[in-house]
Amino acid sequence: MTLPLTEITESPESGHPSRETHHERLDEVVIRFAGDSGDGMQLTGSQFTTTSALVGNDLSTLPDFPAEIRAPAGTLPGVSAFQVRIADYDIHTPGDAPDVLIAMNPAALKKELPELKANGIVIVNTDEFTPKNLLRAGYGERNPLEDGTLDKFRVFQAALNTMTKRALEGSGLDNKSVDRCKNFFALGMCYWLFSRPMESTIQWLGKQFAKKPHLADANIKVLKAGWNYCDITEAFQTRYEIEPAAMPPGLYRNIMGNSALALGLVAASRRSGLPLFLGAYPITPASDILHELAKYKNFGVTTFQAEDEIAAVCAAIGASFGGALGVTTSSGPGIALKSEAINLAVMTELPLIVVDVQRGGPSTGLPTKTEQADLLQVMFGRNSESPVPVLAAS
Repeated sequence: MTLPLTEITESPESGHPSRETHHERLDEVVIRFAGDSGDGMQLTGSQFTTTSALVGNDLSTLPDFPAEIRAPAGTLPGVSAFQVRIADYDIHTPGDAPDVLIAMNPAALKKELPELKANGIVIVNTDEFTPKNLLRAGYGERNPLEDGTLDKFRVFQAALNTMTKRALEGSGLDNKSVDRCKNFFALGMCYWLFSRPMESTIQWLGKQFAKKPHLADANIKVLKAGWNYCDITEAFQTRYEIEPAAMPPGLYRNIMGNSALALGLVAASRRSGLPLFLGAYPITPASDILHELAKYKNFGVTTFQAEDEIAAVCAAIGASFGGALGVTTSSGPGIALKSEAINLAVMTELPLIVVDVQRGGPSTGLPTKTEQADLLQVMFGRNSESPVPVLAAS
């Protein structure tokens, strides 16, 4: 349900009322930030998420970054994206098709556009739509901004590179540092478009760059420039509002699956009266459990980073033999290496918790793409008669 409103907005820079703006109230919106690996899309999405949480929206996120280590700039494999769904009611998924796409370059547009809803909003950085970048993205000599590709969407073109440079004239920053600020221009635009306050991001920048205040000042200036660009120009006729969700008052934390699992393991350790021992070898996307549990030494948690997957699981089995709650964490390729030791735990009847944070693809797979395709492996991936109980999230 939408509720049209009309009001006078006020520029945060000038403090003076600006033109009348049509407001539309939405119950939810799905936004996808997409750009090159170095464009800071994960950071931009995280800040938008944090601000939305402080506003009181219910939300769910889906970071999506490439499995390749820094694919060539401007190519489809190098596109990094962050999707966030915000709503005024209780939600449990990050959504499917986005309503809004922020595309920082042609590759991001080409890769993400097929999933955008019809009549969705597209914000594109026109400065990156050069013949060279169009060729890298597979467009050849045609420009999607001019050939009708975007006719069924609401398109807003903005020269983010140019306006970022203009905002930072005289700042003393080199060209590379100036260019790295453009994601905050896009963030400022999104804050204006979806009626988000900037204060939390400004405070975060102050803390993040406490030892480099000139960088904090530059990013804050660009953030406000993005907000003011939308407020002063008439590119956007409508602003959107998503009311806070009805949630019980209290202290909330921003949590993801790995950190939630770490807390669950600590709780199990305390409830059982057994000290927790984690034997693990770093492997994406399971490494965060090792990082998280290392923070809880005060709860009797011992974390051991082994030299390989086999040593990790054997150490956990040894800890179990010694009376601890033995845990080992990994992903599909690591579970394959651990299978013989899991058989050992079955044969010796030693309790062992094995966590498989699954990722896509055969063999070593796609390290940053999570999925749930290892279920048959964990159910049947052992030799002879060695049944184990399997708990799988649905």
